[in-house]
Amino acid sequence: MTHVSVLPGEVLTLLDPQPGEVWVDCTLGAGGHARMIAAKVGPTGRVIGLDQDAGMIAAALPSLAGWPITPVHANFDQVSAALKGVGITEVDGLLADLGFCSDQLEDAGRGLSFQQDGPLDMRMDATAGESVAEMLARINEYDLANLIYEYGEERQSRRIARKIVETRKTAPIRTTGQLADLVRSCVPRDKKSRIDPATRTFQALRIAVNDELGSLDRLLSQLPRLLNVGGRAGIISFHSLEDRRVKQAFQDRDLWEAVTKKPVQAGDDETVTNPRARSAKLRVARRRSHGQPL
Repeated sequence: MTHVSVLPGEVLTLLDPQPGEVWVDCTLGAGGHARMIAAKVGPTGRVIGLDQDAGMIAAALPSLAGWPITPVHANFDQVSAALKGVGITEVDGLLADLGFCSDQLEDAGRGLSFQQDGPLDMRMDATAGESVAEMLARINEYDLANLIYEYGEERQSRRIARKIVETRKTAPIRTTGQLADLVRSCVPRDKKSRIDPATRTFQALRIAVNDELGSLDRLLSQLPRLLNVGGRAGIISFHSLEDRRVKQAFQDRDLWEAVTKKPVQAGDDETVTNPRARSAKLRVARRRSHGQPL
């Protein structure tokens, strides 16, 4: 695996896992964060690692051997049910890294990136839901334009949606390369920016087929019930749509005490060795002793 976990020092310092505690890593991925937490909670503690991608769990298993880590195949919005399934109702800490594992992005077969041409899928769980190709074949132009604008914050969304609908009349859009070239033909490249013109549209479509924002909302609503008093929750987001939701959830002073007053970001040393960390934002909050769970 090539994935490098973001903000490793900040995660351990701010979440402060202690020996004997029970933690859940809601996004196991390659297991980097889970192993760091497991090293802190020690043999008397426990870490439950969730991932909706069964392939990622299988790939991570060898690196988890010998650690007090229990992998569970589940999306993070199913965290309460997943924990009950292994006999746990409350935890001392929770971490969710909402970014994608580098190994997933580099797998052309997933269609998550336009760096390599591949099938236009983008689903994190290939056994559930529809692919982006299937969605683009049936969605109407108005809804598609709104989706690209809302989830991708793309100003040229109507032009892109119109082009997609026109193109599919003659041939289905089935590969990442097809879609990326189509978007680039609609969106002028900003010479001052390193961002590919197709980036925002790909983000929007990926968010839509995986219901990423809905899943995050469902996770955030479960946190107060899951965390013991004094328990810490850390969420690492990668774009403003996610960070805004986390910020709003942690602003409930009846439930949460902010550990981070503003999102923590990677320093220059980390971004040089791990460019993926540039857009990572970590917010941490501690469960208060008063207030009613949601």
